[in-house]
Amino acid sequence: MTLLLTVFAAVICTIVWYSKAPDASMQLGTLSLMFWGASIMWLVDAIVEYSEVGAAYFMQSGADMLNDMYLGLSVIALGLVIWLAILFIKDPRGVIKKTLLKNN
Repeated sequence: MTLLLTVFAAVICTIVWYSKAPDASMQLGTLSLMFWGASIMWLVDAIVEYSEVGAAYFMQSGADMLNDMYLGLSVIALGLVIWLAILFIKDPRGVIKKTLLKNN
C-alpha cells in the first residue's frame, strides 16, 4: 500500500511538472523526485520482504494494510511539508517578501 500510494503521488507530480515544464519556479521537479525516491525505496523494501517471506507477502491482514496506508499517507504528507518549506525559503513569486515589507 505504501508503494502504491507513493507511486500514484510520483506519477501525479510528474504529470503536473511536465505540463508546466518550462516554468520551474514552483519546484515541482523536486517534489516529484522526492516521491520517486520514496517509491524506489518502497519497491526495494517490497522485493527484500518478498524474498524473505515469499507468497505470504501478498496475504496481509486488514490491519496491516491500514497501517501501510497510514504510513504511505504520512510519507506523502512529509514530502509535501518539505516541498512547502523549500517554497517558503526560495519564495519564487516573492509573496512572503512582499507581505513582510508591506507590514513594516
